[in-house]
Amino acid sequence: MGHHTEKPLQEFKAESHDLDALGALGSLLGAKDEIREGMTTLAKLTQDLEEEWETEAKFMGDVSDAFDLLDVLLAAAARAKKG
Repeated sequence: MGHHTEKPLQEFKAESHDLDALGALGSLLGAKDEIREGMTTLAKLTQDLEEEWETEAKFMGDVSDAFDLLDVLLAAAARAKKG
């Protein structure tokens, strides 16, 4: 999952440490720290979502495997019943 967001997330994190683009406006408003903190929080949330999605994807794979096994067992039971 993370391979889709890894590079953009790294770039986003790097930008959160370089907020010079805000210039004087950021300094006047005292916003740099809040913006940096918000960007760090967003990056952390993105990582948390990726971990959750990976867990859910694994679970869906496990459920799919279980249904595949059930199909095999039902087919074998049907053959045994006929034979």
